[in-house]
Amino acid sequence: MPGMNRDVEELRMDSPRPETPEPATRQGRRNGVEGVQLLDDDGAISVQLESCLKHIFAKYCMPRPTPKKGAGLLSPPEGAYLSPEGLDTWARDTNGTPFDEATKEELMEFLDVTEDGGLTFKGFMQVYQLQTENDEEETWRDLSSHGFDRTLRLVATRREDMDTDGRNTPVQANGISSS
Repeated sequence: MPGMNRDVEELRMDSPRPETPEPATRQGRRNGVEGVQLLDDDGAISVQLESCLKHIFAKYCMPRPTPKKGAGLLSPPEGAYLSPEGLDTWARDTNGTPFDEATKEELMEFLDVTEDGGLTFKGFMQVYQLQTENDEEETWRDLSSHGFDRTLRLVATRREDMDTDGRNTPVQANGISSS
């Protein structure tokens, strides 16, 4: 039939609103897994993502969290922060390299930090709020580098993410073991 082979761009331009994304494709809400989103309906970090971020933050924060056997995900202690060393280690584990000095200065200027310049959990959440709003896939890559899959389950791939008995046990973000 004539016209059946029009390319996608032509079809898109025939749309009454070609630049308007479909509602299901807003940043933070495009995951293909039903019910698992990075941002909630109000555009805030979802409860599921917050659980993952607490675990990631707790791996690098000071003071160190007290691990609880069988508790699942780590949780940072009250008043925890990322020291400059913790920030560098987190950045290296997440992106392969620590932040440059300009990026660190920007973080200290615009995000929630302690009087001594340690990034608080609130500041850590601000990093991911901004990033997820602007580049959801970057947040998914970060989560993956810390062992989380697209269902926001921790699938331990690194030694510090393994159970104390050394088994590689998937853990859901709500702390309930899935195995």
